[in-house]
Amino acid sequence: MKKHIFILVLLFLISGCEKKEIECELDEDCIAAGCCHATSCVSKEKTPDCKGIVCTLECRPGTLDCGQGSCKCVEGNCEAIYG
Repeated sequence: MKKHIFILVLLFLISGCEKKEIECELDEDCIAAGCCHATSCVSKEKTPDCKGIVCTLECRPGTLDCGQGSCKCVEGNCEAIYG
């Protein structure tokens, strides 16, 4: 019985040690995840290829358009922050 508990505790500790990918350290490491009317952010390493893409000039609600939101680094993840 003690051996089973030891194994379960060991598995629990190992599963909690998974390395989480760090996307950013600074807000400047993050960029909009889409070319037009983006709603999320990614690291600059994953910048979308927007060559040849034409976007409308409208300010769509719920997007990063027109300063409604911005990309920030939050606990190592790029996130869209609104407001």
